[in-house]
Amino acid sequence: MTKANMDLSELLAKHDQGDFLRSIAEAVLQLIMETDVDGLIGAGRHERNGERTTWRNGYRERALDTRLGTLNLRVPKLRQGSYFPGFLEARKTSEQALVAVIQEAWIGGVSTRRVDDLVQAMGLSGISKSTVSKLCKDIDERVGEFLNRPLAGDWPYLWLDATYLKVRQGGRIVPVAAIIAVAANTEGRREIIGLGIGPSEAETFWTEFLRSLRARGLGGVRLVINDAHTGLKAAIARVFEATWQRCRVHWMRNALAHVSRGQHTVIAAAIRQAFDQPDRTHAGETWRKVAEQLRPRWPKLADLMDASEHDVLAYMSFPRQHRTKLHSTNPIERLNKEVKRRADVVGIFPNEASIMRLIGAVLFEQNDEWQTASRYMMVEAFAQIDNEEIDPILSITTKAA
Repeated sequence: MTKANMDLSELLAKHDQGDFLRSIAEAVLQLIMETDVDGLIGAGRHERNGERTTWRNGYRERALDTRLGTLNLRVPKLRQGSYFPGFLEARKTSEQALVAVIQEAWIGGVSTRRVDDLVQAMGLSGISKSTVSKLCKDIDERVGEFLNRPLAGDWPYLWLDATYLKVRQGGRIVPVAAIIAVAANTEGRREIIGLGIGPSEAETFWTEFLRSLRARGLGGVRLVINDAHTGLKAAIARVFEATWQRCRVHWMRNALAHVSRGQHTVIAAAIRQAFDQPDRTHAGETWRKVAEQLRPRWPKLADLMDASEHDVLAYMSFPRQHRTKLHSTNPIERLNKEVKRRADVVGIFPNEASIMRLIGAVLFEQNDEWQTASRYMMVEAFAQIDNEEIDPILSITTKAA
């Protein structure tokens, strides 16, 4: 078995010169793990024993944050089974949620071969339904508190974007949209404020989701940034007195679909002339001029520009210091990629609750990171919102909610 005692000088010799207490803590915790593994295996390192159950298989690095600083530990790995010390948190919230979803799918007998392989790789072949239930309950409580927390103050800018996932419903596999809401307040901070699951094209779904945000205290919304979805504009009108900004990046893709690929660069450059203007008035004049130039050869593109001018150029009526982050949903594209990366591991979700659990946990962790980062927007520029030129056509009249 591993030697239980170690001379103090020998202990310190195993560590670089530095903080005395941190070195002691690292060595003691390492010794505890080695002893635990010896007991689990039934034999010490290099010890011959016919009763041993498995063998060591290297280490994996793990950092532990303590009041003494960050301890750099080496967690022993086993060829068969797994070992993780009780004094370390096994996974972050999102990782726990991923495991919970995989476990739930596997126990329900609805998982794919890939999920089965993941379950075996995680050493979860003996997991029980009660264990899954307990883990899910803990995660659901934390995610629920985050997604339903009260919102205070004014939030002038609201981004909405959808990620499409697959879920089992009534024995069928159906696509659903996970709608993520991100908002920026007048303190220049952005936060993830909501998550909804439903059919993205249904006005009733959008209306219900926006009403839930307003009920939690979301107020002062002046601009909503999103791609074009049927029913969204009407839902904004029902719930908020706000302007709608159609995602410029998605719109450009739709516009270039009306011309040959060889003309994409030239046409895109022509349209971008409007985006380079100093204000909404000059942007609109340039936009209409370009549309007329393109009309003889590409009438459908010109018609699209006529119909979408006010939606695509809405952000030009807001403070120029904020415009680079208002014209599209790109500011949350990285967030969507992380959500998709985690969701792709599962493939097909067993139910909508598992989507809320996993995606909600990812959003929970990302939001914490945002709160420790620098301000997302210039605070002084918010005072200019009411002074900027506002196109009266952009204003959406509030209807009874």
